[in-house]
Amino acid sequence: MSDPMAQKIEELNQQLAQTRQERDQLNQEARKWAEKRNEYHQQIKQLQSEISSLKQKRDEANLQVQILKAAREKAKAERKEKQEKAAKVRKKMEPLSERQQPARYRDLEKRIQELEWRIQTSSLSIQEEKELVEQVRALETQLVSMKKLRDLRDSLFELQAETKALGTQARLRHDELSQIANQSQEFHKQIIDLSSKIKSLRQSADEAHQKYIEYRQQADHAHKKYVEIQQQIRALKEDKEKEEKQLYAEKEQALRVEATAKIKEKMKRGERLTLEEFKLLSEQEEPTEH
Repeated sequence: MSDPMAQKIEELNQQLAQTRQERDQLNQEARKWAEKRNEYHQQIKQLQSEISSLKQKRDEANLQVQILKAAREKAKAERKEKQEKAAKVRKKMEPLSERQQPARYRDLEKRIQELEWRIQTSSLSIQEEKELVEQVRALETQLVSMKKLRDLRDSLFELQAETKALGTQARLRHDELSQIANQSQEFHKQIIDLSSKIKSLRQSADEAHQKYIEYRQQADHAHKKYVEIQQQIRALKEDKEKEEKQLYAEKEQALRVEATAKIKEKMKRGERLTLEEFKLLSEQEEPTEH
């Protein structure tokens, strides 16, 4: 005849094994999602480090752009100033150029020297000397005007050269800052792209964490069920043990009663009792004596 309690314990042991397997599988699944979440977080951390580096490069590039812009604007301002000075020099040169005769500077100097030598060495009438002196004065005036014109022309050439150099400098600064500005824009674009990746990774990490929580809760629920089944098995085993002890005690008592009856019959037949039989008879009769 089958033992219902033993059968129940066996069924619970099977449930316990199934629950343990389910709990372990859920814990393993939870660990898998936790590892995925941690991988996403590690990737985010790495991308954040890259963004930090890119931001530093972008900021340095922007600062360099500002410095180059200032240098370009300064060169433009100086170029404009030189152009304005050159215009003033041209304006001063206009009346001098109109009055200027097509004679070379050295030729004028030579002609003045010749006239002065003639005045000093020749016997001239007052009128002739006066005419020569007037010629020298006219030539000297022309020479001064030519010298002034030459100085203005030299100044103009210098201003034009400086203007050209400043224009080249401004253009070079502009080209350089355009190149660096493009680099800054590229850095900024990379930052935006990486930020978008981080946003996507964070969403994936949150989803993985949610999965981890779900499987962890299911595993905790399975573990709770596992503990409950263990407690049921323990309680049933304790009841079974008590029952077996009771049955054993009852069986032992029945055997004692049966043995006592046989001893009494033996006494009635006048047969001699052994020490064990006498001791057993005494133990059985003790309760009636009280």
